[in-house]
Amino acid sequence: MKAAAVGGAVSVAGCTSSNGGSAVRISGGVGPLPMVEVWADIYEDESDASFDISGGGTGVGVSDVLNDQVDVAMMGRQPEQEEIDQGLFAVPMLVDTVVGTVNVDNPVLDDIQESGLTREDLEAIFTREITNWGELVDADVDEDIVVYGRSDASAAYKQWGDFLGGEDEAYTENELEELADANHDGDQRVAEAIASDENAISLNNINYVYDLESGELEGDIRPVPLDLDGDGTLSEDEEFYETREEFLAAVEEGTYPAPPAREMFLASNGPFEDEAYDFVEFVLTDGQQYVRENGYVPLEDDRLDEAQETLANGP
Repeated sequence: MKAAAVGGAVSVAGCTSSNGGSAVRISGGVGPLPMVEVWADIYEDESDASFDISGGGTGVGVSDVLNDQVDVAMMGRQPEQEEIDQGLFAVPMLVDTVVGTVNVDNPVLDDIQESGLTREDLEAIFTREITNWGELVDADVDEDIVVYGRSDASAAYKQWGDFLGGEDEAYTENELEELADANHDGDQRVAEAIASDENAISLNNINYVYDLESGELEGDIRPVPLDLDGDGTLSEDEEFYETREEFLAAVEEGTYPAPPAREMFLASNGPFEDEAYDFVEFVLTDGQQYVRENGYVPLEDDRLDEAQETLANGP
């Protein structure tokens, strides 16, 4: 099942199939969910496996797998030491990216697209130091900024808090939730909220920003370009937001920073076993060829070699 973008947001309904045997059960992060669904469909066609896949957020996936409710957890962040101590074993699968998002009719969109926003600008918005769009870009606009956050166990939101904090202490999900005007459950609901409010700002994984089929900006939300050097304008090297292909190239080259770019992981309770092991091995070998066309960045060769060795050796 290839995920498709509708109105600027990717459909992330879980896919299930049955061949009479037990399915590989997977749950967790909404960010990697579309890619894992694609991998599962391809793998089903090449094997006797079947899958039962659902989202819910990284925290849900970790809880599910540690309680043996699923075989594999999808994670939008690195595992924490406390989770590893409980038996969580993870390998990276790809690189995804979180980007600030605003409505296509944002009152200062032209200014934002011309000059970009610095990390410090975004920190001031999400911590409510700046609350008016006219104040942000020194424009003759008097419109309150509406900040939307995430209410689920979102690794994307955690990564965003790490990014906003810069070299200082990161903002926690709880801190950002308390400062937001409203919080929504999952990427798609955030994208829908941004699309319906011209004064809103939030964050999304890029597959909820660019149309998955065309790679163009066709929906009602737009990415917030980063002024990486803080000079008040976007240089040629900072202008890579027009298409998903350009954006992914910037992520792959390291031009777009990490965070918000981030590795995503597949995890199990102890070593991967049986069909789950074979599926993860496929993800780290033949499966990597499908990553770019589905809106993500594949692992670099040395990182891929390391992941394959980690999978084979186990915890």
